[in-house]
Amino acid sequence: MRDLILVGLIALAGSLAVAIPGALVLRRLRGRSVTAHVGGVLAVTVLAVAAGVVSTALAMFISEHDLTVLLVVIAVTGVVSLSVGLWLGRRLTAEAMWAAEARQRERTLEAGRRDLVAWVSHDLRTPLAGMRAMAEALEDGVVIDQGTVADFHRRIRVECDRMAALVEDLFELSRINAGALRLTIESLSLRDVVSDVVATVAPVAEAKRVRLVAVDSAWPVVRGSEKELSRVVANLLRNAISNTPADGTITVTGGGDGDAGWFAVTDSCGGIAEHDLPRLFEVAFRGQSARTPGETPGGGLGLAIVRGLVDAHHGEVSVANVTHGCRFTVRIPAATV
Repeated sequence: MRDLILVGLIALAGSLAVAIPGALVLRRLRGRSVTAHVGGVLAVTVLAVAAGVVSTALAMFISEHDLTVLLVVIAVTGVVSLSVGLWLGRRLTAEAMWAAEARQRERTLEAGRRDLVAWVSHDLRTPLAGMRAMAEALEDGVVIDQGTVADFHRRIRVECDRMAALVEDLFELSRINAGALRLTIESLSLRDVVSDVVATVAPVAEAKRVRLVAVDSAWPVVRGSEKELSRVVANLLRNAISNTPADGTITVTGGGDGDAGWFAVTDSCGGIAEHDLPRLFEVAFRGQSARTPGETPGGGLGLAIVRGLVDAHHGEVSVANVTHGCRFTVRIPAATV
């Protein structure tokens, strides 16, 4: 029993001779990566075991051959342990980084959802209050002049159209975010898609005295869904019209570039603040604090829908400032011949 106690004390002393300095080293590793921590813990553990075994072996006066064999076994097992530990450490580091990014994305999405609810509630509550006031005035006979009555009816219809468009945008955005969007992919001529949409929104541009020009260039054939691509073009054109002052010009161009076709909408909005460019396609982002209906039509969802639909086509959308305005460019995979 005394021999066993003595061997235990010798092994303990040898292990502590390595473990205590090792603990101090590990303390200095605070703030380092998970891989560094795991590697440090394993290294200290293996060295402490080796020190305890070697101390005990030397005290027992074992042969040089047996000591060499013992050291080889400890070295091999130590290398294996460190290799496995470093591999696990890298895995843990990658998983920790992924988890942190996932939490950040979740916080960003949650903040976006809160902003969306707040902004859409404002966009619905304000016109509803106006419609209710006009309806009550008509019902109570406060307004009897035929011209005023007709104007109230027109304004109620306009507000109904605005709210219907907002609800449609919300429905489309929810389909995109939920992954419920189903595209009917086919070969499409961008010329036909753009010309149809330009003809549809031309009266809106004309009413605002904005010149809308579709340049006759080498329009490509792309792979896409006609309905969704038309929605992309329409949203970009309506956004350009709403932000271009009277007597301004909006130009639509297109072309092919390698394995992708592209079209661009260039307006005369005067440019966008550089710090707003990265956030322009965020949900409900308008780049201004004003929320007065009529100043910025729509619910701030049009460009977010554009990005979602373009992503669904495996394409890209970008925006950049140009002289006197900005340019939105959409790239869609080209149709193979």
